[in-house]
Parts: sequence; C-alpha cells; structure tokens
Amino acid sequence: MMKMRMSLKNTIKLILGVELFIITLNFYSYTFFLNFQIAFLSSVLILLGSTYSYKRLVDRRVASEDRPDDTDLIDKIDDPFDLYSEEITSEMAVDEDIDLKTVVKEEKARLKSQKNTIKNTAKSTPALVSIFRVVPYLFLVLGFIGLNNNKILELLPFLSGLSVGILAGFFLGKSIFILKDQ
Repeated sequence: MMKMRMSLKNTIKLILGVELFIITLNFYSYTFFLNFQIAFLSSVLILLGSTYSYKRLVDRRVASEDRPDDTDLIDKIDDPFDLYSEEITSEMAVDEDIDLKTVVKEEKARLKSQKNTIKNTAKSTPALVSIFRVVPYLFLVLGFIGLNNNKILELLPFLSGLSVGILAGFFLGKSIFILKDQ
C-alpha cells in the first residue's frame, strides 16, 4: 500500500512537472504551445492505452488454462524438429522406400497445422483494437488534421511534443501498470 502511494505521488509529480513546462511554452508562442500539447497528450495516451491493453491481454492469458505443453523452451528453440533426441520413433526411422516429395509435403502440412496463426491473431486482437488504443490514435489524427486545417501546424513543436510524450508515457506506464516486487 505504501509503495503504491509513493508510485502515485511520483506519477502525479511527473505529470505536473511536464504540464508546467508545457504551460510555460504558451508564453513563447501560442501555436508552439498548442502543437506541443496536442502531440504530447496524444502520445502519452497512446502509450498508456497500449500498455494497459497488453497488460490486460497478458493477465488474461496467464489466468487462462491455455498453456503450451510441458516441453523445455530452450530445447524447443535449440532443436525445434527434435533431431538430437536419443530415442528413435517410428516416424524418424530411416526407410529408403519413402518418396522425398511426400515427406516434404507431409512436413509442410504438419508445420502449417502447428502455427495456428489465426488462433494467435484472434487471441491478440482485443489488445490491438482496444478502445484504450483506438481513441488516442483518433485524438492524434484529428489533432493533426485540426492543426493543419487551421494552418497552425508546426512540425518542430509537434515532433518535440511527440518525443517528450513518448518518454513521459513510458515512465508513466511503467509506474502505473508494471508492479514492482509482486
């Protein structure tokens, strides 16, 4: 509880510090301030939304019963086709009468069935099209179009705001969604 309070205090301090800096840009130029603020807010919201969406996805997958089989991950990476195993199965026995083309076709079919790309895509789609990601991207696009249509778009402050927003969003997402010492 105490760590959460400290994290919340640090998060609020970071947000207030950056916003105070951005408000001081208003004294320099209103268009500079507006470009910087829109880019900053959109990039921070995009990163926070993405972090939150993927955190929810990972939490759901960890909580689900859908686990890969109990094979050693390092063995699977080092020897994906089980070429160096000590036991010989009937599939691996050398038979000189087997046609090479049929073996290749069977192996390709087996690899295609193992990929399950549609299944993996379907599992990660909620994180990709989450409302927490779509709305900030809409804010970025509409903010850019609004600045451009009003002829007040300046790329230097806009890109600067994006880069500062990316840094702030990274640290905010880390402090809010990634728990330390779980």
